[in-house]
Amino acid sequence: MGLLDEVLKQVGAASGGAADARRTLATELCGMLAGGGPSRGLGGLVDMFNEKGLGDVVNSWVSTGRNLPISAEQIQAVLGSSQVQALAAKAGIDPQKASHVIAQILPQLVDRCTPNGQMPTAGGVLDALSGFFKKT
Repeated sequence: MGLLDEVLKQVGAASGGAADARRTLATELCGMLAGGGPSRGLGGLVDMFNEKGLGDVVNSWVSTGRNLPISAEQIQAVLGSSQVQALAAKAGIDPQKASHVIAQILPQLVDRCTPNGQMPTAGGVLDALSGFFKKT
């Protein structure tokens, strides 16, 4: 089972149904973490969380300790409604559902990108995510 399948299995158990939508959102979020979109990569995403007063949450995902949860409303506040709407449209689901699924997937993705509790070097996010879509 690949890392994507593992994360989606965990998320699927929590959110039920819509496996294709979850897979699409996970794929899009991986692209964001790798440097695509308005988040400017993982570092830009961390900056966005800090700017919105949620640095403790995102820092828990980067560190080696327990990941703090995030709500769908907090995801909306950090990413912005236009970004969430764009992601929801790609996944074919409503923005509220997308926010909920993103809140479940994003902590796990950031955690996977920072396995040693440190921000990766340039290209390190791609390396960390390179096995994400592979099946074993």
